Amino acid sequence: MLTIAEREKLIGRIREFPQVLGDMVRGLREDQLDTPCGEGEWTVRQVVHHVTDACLNYFIRMKLVLTEEKPILKPFQQDEWARLPDSLCASPEGSLSILRGLHARWADLIESVPEPAWERWGMHLELGKLTLDDLLVNINRHSDEHLAQIGRLRKKAGW
Repeated sequence: MLTIAEREKLIGRIREFPQVLGDMVRGLREDQLDTPCGEGEWTVRQVVHHVTDACLNYFIRMKLVLTEEKPILKPFQQDEWARLPDSLCASPEGSLSILRGLHARWADLIESVPEPAWERWGMHLELGKLTLDDLLVNINRHSDEHLAQIGRLRKKAGW
C-alpha cells in the first residue's frame, strides 16, 4: 500500500502529464509524428493516441473499483486500437484535449478518495487483482514509458 505522500506525488504527475506530453510533441511536423519510435514500434502519433486510450481505460477501471464490489477489469486490444484510422491519421491535439480534461477530473477524483477506499480492488482479466494503488502506480509507469519512448526518438533524430 502506498503512503499518502507517494499517492500525492503520483496524483500530481497525473495532473501534469497532459502538459508534459503536449510539450514533447508540440511543433512536430506530420512526417515526424508519423515516424516510428523504434524498430517495429508505433509512430509518435499512435503513441499519443494510445496513451489517451489507456488513460481513458484506467480512469474507467478506477471508477469501477470505487463503485462496484470486485469488478472485472477488462483489457483492451491496444495493438488493434493503434491500427484504427483515428490512431493512424487524427491530429494528436484531439487526444491532448481529451487528456487535459480527463486528467484534471481524474486527479480531482482520486484526491478525494478516503483512505479505506484505497484497499478496494478489481480483477483484471490478464493481470489479476489490482487495487486502486496498483492502478495509480501502473498508469504512471505506463505514461513514463511512453514519454521515454518519444524522448529517445527525439534525441536519436535530433528533434
